[in-house]
Amino acid sequence: MRATGRTGARAAGAAAGALLTLTAVAAAPAQAAGYRYWSYWESAGGKPWAYATQGPATARPADGDAIGFRFAISQGTSDTSRPSPAPDFAGVCGGVEKKDGGKRIAVVVDFGGPADAPPGETAPAKPIEVGCAEVPEDATSAEALAAVAKPLRYDSAAMLCGIAGYPARGCGEQVAEQAPGSAAPTGSAAPTSAAAPAQGGGPSFGVLAGGAAVLALGGAAIWKARRRG
Repeated sequence: MRATGRTGARAAGAAAGALLTLTAVAAAPAQAAGYRYWSYWESAGGKPWAYATQGPATARPADGDAIGFRFAISQGTSDTSRPSPAPDFAGVCGGVEKKDGGKRIAVVVDFGGPADAPPGETAPAKPIEVGCAEVPEDATSAEALAAVAKPLRYDSAAMLCGIAGYPARGCGEQVAEQAPGSAAPTGSAAPTSAAAPAQGGGPSFGVLAGGAAVLALGGAAIWKARRRG
């Protein structure tokens, strides 16, 4: 019985150790790769840029709001580059009179710099595009953007891939991690339509499921050891 107890303890210890390893992996910041994509920002009432909680195809800004788009490489929403110009509805749409049944939206498009450009492409010579979109009252941010910076390009999952023809190809590609002090990453892996960084910081379902499986295996080993005793 004593040997059986030691066997069960070893099995439990192995299971716990494996689970701790999985937990550590889940808790570690995901810095292995970033994504090159168009991020979407909102500003209401002159407030600073805020990362949008929904996509431009469903967001419906109000008259007097500003929306911004920035093309850059980022590891997540916490370090995503904001549009360079501050939101300034008065400066962009101050001379445009509101019409019945319509609204005015200040649109800012920041194409990023050379370090953000995909391999083989060059950012537009004019790095910032600003315009006042006059659209119907129920128009989405995507419609306001289209009124200022056509053509737009989307993928099959409705992810915004290109603004004003830039970039010409690709959509949310994963890029290699940039080492400190090194040049900007240029290589890219296969594009994915789900490349936008995740909003949450918790472990993924796969990691949690793996941890549960380890615990289950450990419990089974203990049960078998006791049966043999």
